[in-house]
Amino acid sequence: MTALPLTALPTARPDGCPFDPPRELAALRAGHPVSRMTYPDGHEGWLVTGYGPVRAVLADPRFSSRYELMHFPIPGGPEGTLPPAPVGDMTGIDAPEHTRYRRLLAGRFTARRMRLLTERVEEITAEHLEAMAHGGTETDLVTAFAQPVPALVICELLGVPFADRETFQRHVHTLMSLDVSPEDRVAAVTGMHRYMLDLVCTKRAAPTDDLLGDLTASDLTDEELAGLGGFLLGAGLDTTANMLAHGTFALLTHPEQLAALRADPDLAESAAEELMRYLSVAHTMVRVALEDVELDGRTIKAGETVTLSVEAANRDPERFADPDTLDIRRKATGQLGFGHGIHQCLGAQLARVEMCVALPALVRRFPALRLAVPAAEVPLRTGMNVYGVHRLPVALA
Repeated sequence: MTALPLTALPTARPDGCPFDPPRELAALRAGHPVSRMTYPDGHEGWLVTGYGPVRAVLADPRFSSRYELMHFPIPGGPEGTLPPAPVGDMTGIDAPEHTRYRRLLAGRFTARRMRLLTERVEEITAEHLEAMAHGGTETDLVTAFAQPVPALVICELLGVPFADRETFQRHVHTLMSLDVSPEDRVAAVTGMHRYMLDLVCTKRAAPTDDLLGDLTASDLTDEELAGLGGFLLGAGLDTTANMLAHGTFALLTHPEQLAALRADPDLAESAAEELMRYLSVAHTMVRVALEDVELDGRTIKAGETVTLSVEAANRDPERFADPDTLDIRRKATGQLGFGHGIHQCLGAQLARVEMCVALPALVRRFPALRLAVPAAEVPLRTGMNVYGVHRLPVALA
């Protein structure tokens, strides 16, 4: 089997199909699940689209997550290898640095601890649904519900003032954009770090009963704690907010699935997992081979960048039957929306709790919920490394 050369990562989604990956990915997955790819800066690397190979790379310590070793796979981005990860950014580092941070945090994000937050998530959700009910018959679900619910949850968990959300949400939005200038990206990193550093200094002086307050007793420096706090804040805001908004969009355009969730709240867990699989909002991950590695009959050479298409892997018919169909009754165990291996999303259990609470509560509170504009007019986040919608205009009654 001959590898198929590419000039760029396919990114254009099919017209009228806002939930489907680019069609070229399915064709590659069927014939060339590990394929040669020419990166925008000329680097000769790889694109992996099959579920098995993507999962294998994510679990293999011979593939590095260090940004400074990578080449950017999307046109318009930085050329050459990337700058190193900012202090505290767990996504762009390897062991032992990653292990040190993970050990400090893992016990604070267990499934049991996150379930203990369920009651508070229910309260926050109910408060925002009530505010929506009194705010008129139409609203933007992103600003009224999908953003503030996870923002308030992560702010309370970390001990970040919710009143400052506009400041850090602006920085997070810039950092999640794929087409911003290097200067704007640096400014966002600097702004977020400065904000968190001031907060850490305040907590050092007067420790508080929250995650950041607890971590002031660890061996983390102020710089590390500020960086880690900013990383957790951004991770806790953007992905879950887009899953709530884009997940609602998907349900509203699949009325039989919406009706099933409304009728049976016990489907909440399987619905959350299936939406993670079907939507794959964190659509692309990147790794670098630290040594020569055999993968699905190919030899990945040391130093070559490997782009992992999570959205293609989560639609692989060899892993999920009828993968292009949204079915909230499906047992989507093993979906890769939260990643896999040592870098699997630290907040996955928290995101599951938020989705399992917020989505059923939303569709039950507003039984007539529907799009307020044609589906084709909903603005999509096509230039972001977390996919979703910019706005979701909905009618409540």
